[in-house]
Amino acid sequence: MQHYLNKLRARRDLLVVDREVDPVHELAAVAKRLQRETHKAVLFNQVRGHAMPVVTNLYSDHERLREIIRCGQRTFCERLEEEIQAASSMSTWMEEDRGTAEWVEGRLSELPLLTHHERDGGRYITSGVFVAKDPVSGVPNLSFHRSQFISDTELRIRLGSSHDLARFQREAEARDQAVEAAILISAPPEIFMAACVSLPPDGNELQLAAAMRGGPLRMRRCKTVDLLVPAGAGIVIEGRILPHVRRPEGPFGEFMGYYVEVGDNHVFEVTHVSWRRDAVYHGLICGSAEDLRPLEAATAARIYKHIRSQVPGVLDVSCRPTVMNTIVKIRKQYEGHGSHALLAAMGSHMDYNKLVVVVDEDVDINNMEEVIWAFLTRGRADTRTMVVNNVAGFYRDPHKDHWGRLGLDATRPWGREAEFQRKSIPGEASVNLADYLPQGWR
Repeated sequence: MQHYLNKLRARRDLLVVDREVDPVHELAAVAKRLQRETHKAVLFNQVRGHAMPVVTNLYSDHERLREIIRCGQRTFCERLEEEIQAASSMSTWMEEDRGTAEWVEGRLSELPLLTHHERDGGRYITSGVFVAKDPVSGVPNLSFHRSQFISDTELRIRLGSSHDLARFQREAEARDQAVEAAILISAPPEIFMAACVSLPPDGNELQLAAAMRGGPLRMRRCKTVDLLVPAGAGIVIEGRILPHVRRPEGPFGEFMGYYVEVGDNHVFEVTHVSWRRDAVYHGLICGSAEDLRPLEAATAARIYKHIRSQVPGVLDVSCRPTVMNTIVKIRKQYEGHGSHALLAAMGSHMDYNKLVVVVDEDVDINNMEEVIWAFLTRGRADTRTMVVNNVAGFYRDPHKDHWGRLGLDATRPWGREAEFQRKSIPGEASVNLADYLPQGWR
């Protein structure tokens, strides 16, 4: 993490706050407010009651995500698929850590755990990457799960039911066994990004991280659980998920912008906590741009792969700005092509594709203003709208709030493309405003 922060600092992509901030609400308020003004990461050097600094807004910029997986001229979706393929053919993805980093053993309460939202039930770890092993194959797995601080020896975590770790827990609980796991905080960017990707059950996200890094990961052995973890992680929390134990967790402000109320969730028994001497705590605000941009990018890549296998002419996919919507860019080849792309997208990810829009290749799919403009100016609203009723949404949606799908074909009418040529001003793209305005005009 320090290497990444130094990189951001060198190119002036890191803001530093030296004023003391309260870890209860104030730090999150400043970070969220800054996200409205800038994509830069923010380092808080003085967090009340704690010696360790906090960094946030690391992954709020799509261009930084592209950099992590070394996109070059390719789209994020294209490049991530290449990285997944490269990972599957790596002969060596890990090596023993022989570094000299100094590690400190301490207590969970010594970390600058944050309280984010007004009604949150307490302090939460939101950036933690869980590492666990498949109990049968031994293949390691990475995943994210919110973790409520209860004491130095207890976290309460939300596993869900669709994650691999939830499956590991069910299988272990059936044998009256706990699941050993480690939580990584301030892991290297490739670890964080790989954890966002949904691989098949036999997939190894650590191997994917190695592919993103361009070489083997340095790994070190945990002290109290039988796991290897990346040596580059700044903070490691070791422990086990207890069988047959559920305790109240919440409320918590989740990614869709609302609170989830108190519910019985799993218990993580903390057995060891350690951090690098120079560690910085990564504080991620759930539902903020930093939370959504990586999730949107990874989800878009998954949808892109599915649609490409079903429909020709698919160029790119975006799930901005909410991950609940999908924008598909196509090079239109026949009448009805847009409708085919809509149906393929709706069937690609049953959790998130609540709204799907298909656009032509001249539309910026990361700009919702352009997307809506294309729908409103390129044809009728009634005949280019597809409503699919009673399609199930989230796996746990008792009120069916996320059932149904809406599709919008925002492509140009087939055979009339010349009528919809976009106007342009010669030289606009090459104008350097600094040549026309006084210094410091920004």
